[in-house]
Parts: sequence; C-alpha cells; structure tokens
Amino acid sequence: MTRNRIIATIALIGLPLGVGAFMWQAREQDGARLFAQVLQRVTDSSVDSMSMNAVYEKAARGLIKGLNDPYADLYSPEELKSFQRNTLGNNYGGVGMQIESQDGFITVARVFPNTPGESGGVVAGDRILAVDSVPVTGLKLDAVSAKLTGTPGTTVNVIFTREGVGERIHTKFTRAIIRVPAVPFTLMLDGKIGYVPLQRFNESAAQDIERAVSDLKTRGAVGYVLDLRGNPGGSLDQSLEIGNLFLKKGQELARVKHRGRPPEVYNANRTSIVDSTRMIVLIDGSAASASEIVAGTLQDHDRALVVGTTSFGKGLVQTLYPLEGGWSLKLTTGKWYTPSGRSIQKEHKQLEDSRFVEDGPAADSAETDSARKARPMFRSDAGRTVYGGGGIIPDVIVPADTLPAEEQEFLKAIGAKFQQFYVAVYGFSREMKGNVKPGFIIQPEWRNNIYDRLVKAGVTLDRKVYDRASNYVERQLTIRLSSLAFGDSAAFRRISPIDNQLQSALALLRKGTTQRELLTLATAQKPSR
Repeated sequence: MTRNRIIATIALIGLPLGVGAFMWQAREQDGARLFAQVLQRVTDSSVDSMSMNAVYEKAARGLIKGLNDPYADLYSPEELKSFQRNTLGNNYGGVGMQIESQDGFITVARVFPNTPGESGGVVAGDRILAVDSVPVTGLKLDAVSAKLTGTPGTTVNVIFTREGVGERIHTKFTRAIIRVPAVPFTLMLDGKIGYVPLQRFNESAAQDIERAVSDLKTRGAVGYVLDLRGNPGGSLDQSLEIGNLFLKKGQELARVKHRGRPPEVYNANRTSIVDSTRMIVLIDGSAASASEIVAGTLQDHDRALVVGTTSFGKGLVQTLYPLEGGWSLKLTTGKWYTPSGRSIQKEHKQLEDSRFVEDGPAADSAETDSARKARPMFRSDAGRTVYGGGGIIPDVIVPADTLPAEEQEFLKAIGAKFQQFYVAVYGFSREMKGNVKPGFIIQPEWRNNIYDRLVKAGVTLDRKVYDRASNYVERQLTIRLSSLAFGDSAAFRRISPIDNQLQSALALLRKGTTQRELLTLATAQKPSR
C-alpha cells in the first residue's frame, strides 16, 4: 500500500470518530438547552410558583432519582442529622424499630426490647404503609426513618400491613429515648460455650464484641457462638474491626471494587483475641450488609463455621459526599467482596417505577442441593467449597422451626387483632413481673387472663382455637415476662432450648472439639433435598 493510500485510509477511519465526537458534543448541548428551556418555562409559567432554591433542589433530587440507584439520596442538613443518628447513634427519640427496604416496601427487620414498638405489638416482617397519614411507599428508607423519629414524648401514628392479615393495622406510638446496645447480653451455655448476640453495627460494636468475648474467655469459654441473625447491618468500618478481632495479622478482611480504580483491600492488623478457639456464626435471611461481611470473612478463612439460612445479600458500598451549605450526597460507589472473591450483592430486579431492589431471600432459603450447585463455587483457605451468587450461604443449613398447624390456626384467627394479643401479653407481664421468680411456670389462670383481656378488647376468638394454641401463648408469656422481670438474657435462656438453629450449633460444638473438627463435620451436614 502506497503512503498516500495509507494516509487516505487513516483519514477515512478517523472521520467517523470526529463525527461521533461532534455528535456527542451536540447531544450534550441539546441536553443543556433542554434543561434551560424547561427551567425557564417552569419559573415563568407554572401555576404554582416556587423559589429558585426550591426549583434547583427538586431538579437535583430528580437527577438522583433517575440514577436507578436505590440507595442514592440527597440530604438536607436536617435530613443528614437524622440519617447519622439512625445509622450509628445509640440513643434517639423514636419507636424502637429497625427498618429496611425489601422488595420496594419499608419493612420492620427488628423490634428492640422495652420500646414503644415492642409494647405496641409490632413484629418483624410488618410493612409500613403510612406515617402520620402520609404514604411511605416509594420513599427512601432514610426519609421514613426521619418521620418515625422525633422529640421524646411526642406521638406518631403508623399504619402497617402483616402477612396473612387482610386488614391494615393502625397504631399510635409515644416516642421515647431508644438505647440499643450492640451486644445486649452474653451467656455461658452448656459445654462452656460463650454466646454473643450482635444486634447492630453501631460505633461501639467492635468494642462491645471484644469486651464480651474477653469476659466469656475469663469465665472459661472453650467455644463461641456469634449470633448475627436478624442483624441488618450498620457501620461497615465496624464489620471490618470485628473481623480483625478473630483473624491473624495480615489476613484479608474484605475488599471493595469501584469503577475505574484499583480495589480497596482491607487486611487484619492485630492479633486474634481468641486464637484458634472453635467458633460458629449464626445467620439468617435478615442478616445483611455488615453482618454478611463478618460471616463471609470468617467463613473464607475457615475461622468460623457458618450455620443457619442464606443471608439477605446486600453488598453495595455507599459513599457520603459533603456539599456546600451542610448538604450531603449519598451514592452507591462500589461492591463488597469476601476474601475468596465472592460478591455479597444479590442480583437486582427492576420494578415498574424503574427502581432497582434486591430480590431478597429466596422462598426456599434452605438452599437445596440443586440450588447450591447452580451457584458459582469458590474455595476457602483450607480448600473447602464456599458458594457465591449473592448473600452468604451457610456451611450447615438449618431452617428455623415452622409453627405447628394449631398455632398457625390461632394466628390466622386473630388476624389483624394480633396487636391486641401482643398488648394483652405485654400488659399482663408488666403487672406480674414483680411477683415471679426465675424458673416460673405458666399457670392455666394466666392463659385465662390473657383470653379475658382479648375479649375485653373486642377480639372475637373461638375459645377452642385459643386453647389448642396454648403452647404458643405460653411461649409468648414466658419470653415477655422473663424479659421484663429478669432481663433479655433470662428470656433468651428460657427460650433457647427450642431454638432449632442454636441447638444445632451447640450439637456441632459438642462433637467438634477443635475448629478443624467442626469444619470436617460440616461436610456431613448437607441438605438432602
């Protein structure tokens, strides 16, 4: 090919690039003109006038909404304070509910003990429809949190829906100071197993875990159960600090992959507080975000055996960017990965309003053999198979117990009146808390008292249906009365014998006297269906 022909060819190849660049620039100019024209028409001709500050704010919020990022948000100075208080704060004026976004609904993930939410009969899984008559469907999680929190002593009206209940549930709460510790209590269970429930990842979570484990260690603990069930996450920095407590110096804790720059890798930088002591982590479908980082990290390094059901699958990174005037912008900027390379994030589905949300826990959260085999496979440090595809899949699948038919019949019969049942149990327990001793036994007249309270509250319920569910009524009385009279640890100890997942963990710890033996036992615990 002659030199002139080469030059001509290069010129022809370069032509579309130049044209493309020109067209791209023209489209940018068209977009700028479009925005300017719309802005001018709105300010000049809209029947409802507003200040230019309000116009620009709405434009900024509209831009963020159009990103299809379900966690992106723009915070005013007031909204930012609420967000920071609800995300990390230990004390706040509110109802006492941990809420999260699930399938486009604001859902109650946890109700904290001794709070207005608990005494008002709210249960995990309830969906919030409205706060003070304002519908919340489609609102950001932080905006709903801001509506629920406020000055202690003020009231807030909330409308809920509950699975299996046709009627809406209307509740009025009086806000109170909510104190939620990261670790509410610790227990030494049979076999000198230290039990550590982690409720939330606030700014003291790692410190509370270290203190709890150290205390149990001095009391002679030879193994540990770290319970992350129902923990929807919080401070991701604290999740890394907690992993740091249990791993060897230099081991990878997790990594974040961003667009257009190298991954951020986090490594342990201190000595483990428990050496090689055997350990089990409990998770379920409500364990998310920071909980999944801890569980996945300890699983990948074979430091803990993970037991329960598959976690929620939220592995996105949000970054808070400060703006002028005290405003802040929150954007999703990366994804979390475990040390073996597993992405914690589940696939998203797009709703009709163009928002993306997690698919959430599968209906069959027990992970059948075929479901697990369809997932991508990774290897732990010891060469064990761990599964990716979103969420943390336990080494040993143990579904939570399902209610027997007679108890399901009772719950169906009371339907939307469940709140009255809960309030009846709570009220009776509050009156009785000074009259019982540890180890109390539920008396038949106590159940009769609860039934009479339901009748007085206008609940129509067949007495035979109520009596057939006596075990359920007694469990609820035992939990509530133990908690009010002797604290959460006493209530948990009373109910722990029927906690299927905990008992499975303890059985494994009895069989495996070392962490290696625990990992070996896991291979014999695969699902059979």
